[in-house]
Amino acid sequence: MKNTRLLVLFDLDGTLVDPAGAITGGIAGALRTVGLTVPAPGDMRRMVGPALVRSLTDIARVPQDRVDEVIAVYRAGYRARGMQESRPYPGIADTVLSLSDLGHTVAVATQKPQRLARELLDVQGMTALFASIHGAPDDELAAALLDGKRTIIAAALAQHAGRYERAVMVGDRSHDIEGAAANGLECVAVDWGFGSAEEFDRTRPAAVVSSAGALLDRLLAYAEPVPAVTHGRL
Repeated sequence: MKNTRLLVLFDLDGTLVDPAGAITGGIAGALRTVGLTVPAPGDMRRMVGPALVRSLTDIARVPQDRVDEVIAVYRAGYRARGMQESRPYPGIADTVLSLSDLGHTVAVATQKPQRLARELLDVQGMTALFASIHGAPDDELAAALLDGKRTIIAAALAQHAGRYERAVMVGDRSHDIEGAAANGLECVAVDWGFGSAEEFDRTRPAAVVSSAGALLDRLLAYAEPVPAVTHGRL
């Protein structure tokens, strides 16, 4: 029996790449620079994943007329230092390579602006590992209007239509799980990112894994052929 061809969609920050404080620290620094209050550490962690405009307004309570100012300061610092400070999580590049070597298609689906996502992967030397990179619009306000990750995941599915038999999402936040479900996919959650046990209990991913090796095993289980059922005659 032939194995099932997979399309595996990876989230970026908190799943493939450890921002090493570049996101939370960078946002906190930007807020201080413009004289605004920095949220508590737990709230700062919740800001990683959603569109930045929404995180700033909903969690950090940044006034709408100050959002562009905060984003400009944050993005400048992130491009200057944050990308270089980020690191791939242990073993994750090998997991991606193993999937590709076995004939599966691997892509990125992130709520990070698409151009910025590609820049980060370029800096980390990971761009060539992926068949495609799908992100939010580069316009921050347009990104905030997206319906979570549903549209981003749908774009990835459409681009690779006909090249896979089953698709699965990998991520660390509820947005990954909910966006996958909205497209009829299961999501394997990783516990090394920014999601919490409570978040996973609420959104119910297909599985939660704690290492890149365990992730590869779980993903390859999706590729195993299902034996045909032989019905006996009455």
